[in-house]
Amino acid sequence: MAPPSTKPYLLRAIWEWCCDNGLTPHIAVQVDSRTRVPREFVRNAQIVLNIGPDATHKLHMGNELIEFQARFGGVARQLSVPVDQVAMIYARENQEGMAFKVEAGGDAAFDDAPAVDGAAAETQPEPPPPANGRPKLQRIK
Repeated sequence: MAPPSTKPYLLRAIWEWCCDNGLTPHIAVQVDSRTRVPREFVRNAQIVLNIGPDATHKLHMGNELIEFQARFGGVARQLSVPVDQVAMIYARENQEGMAFKVEAGGDAAFDDAPAVDGAAAETQPEPPPPANGRPKLQRIK
């Protein structure tokens, strides 16, 4: 029989290190069908979650699941993340933490989610330049 994975123990240790040092622990999660998170915040089949004591309620970091309640847009939600889907845990303030290998389970439920990058998520694509190459300024009343 193989020994249990060290991943849940490392997750708990880094979470505790963050909290002891006044840092905010975050986890990056590869979302699959077993992951219960607000789907509207999933981008590229991934989500980053603040799991600090001020952001969660009833946090339980077990060997198989990380479960807690958190507010999204003022609405309390129950979240459940399989430990094997956690790709990283880190402190928001200094980006220190640990990354983990997440096995691709073939669950393509979120492969069509729009890509997100901090800046790209909030900006619109630029319109094409004018045909003559010069920008045109138009006054709108």
